[in-house]
Amino acid sequence: ALLTFLERLGPTHNITLFHYRNHGAAEGRVLVGLEASDAKQNPDGLIETLENITYPYAEITNNLGYQRFLK
Repeated sequence: ALLTFLERLGPTHNITLFHYRNHGAAEGRVLVGLEASDAKQNPDGLIETLENITYPYAEITNNLGYQRFLK
């Protein structure tokens, strides 16, 4: 799953944060911070890329728990 994610993400986006959590289940949860280097030229490029990867995701930039995690 990780290799598929990285291959589909491509070279346009940089991973700045990666946190994986699994409690023995068949699937785990991942927190990924991404830098979209093409954001000025293509503001929707990251969203389009994530949609094409087809893994479920949620944008949590304004989430209080996420902000506290980074402090």
